[in-house]
Amino acid sequence: METNAKILTVEDEKDLREAIVTALSGEGFNVLAAEDGEAGLATALKERPDLILLDITMPKMDGLSVLRELRKDDWGKNVKVIVMTAHDDMGKIAEVLEAGGNEYVVKTDVSLAGIVAKAKEKLRA
Repeated sequence: METNAKILTVEDEKDLREAIVTALSGEGFNVLAAEDGEAGLATALKERPDLILLDITMPKMDGLSVLRELRKDDWGKNVKVIVMTAHDDMGKIAEVLEAGGNEYVVKTDVSLAGIVAKAKEKLRA
């Protein structure tokens, strides 16, 4: 696993976004952050991170739309994406996986350490 891997966190909840950035930075990752889907998509296409942590419910552009747009791009079709959401709706999970999400994480079911562990796992895969 690259110790200096670049990870983009797209999360509209400021406290959670900052906590994730701090936790991942503390593990030696180069971390980028965006507070909405539009900014997240633009940052992803410009910076080409190794992994994207993507919230579903966000202003301007939701995570599913961001994921679908990413998958249309030559680079974006292969980037690893962990989708994070507060919902454990099976239909939504199926939709995310169908759109090309590599993993689906329910925020209330996973700790910050768990998010870091998932990120490391995806970067090793």
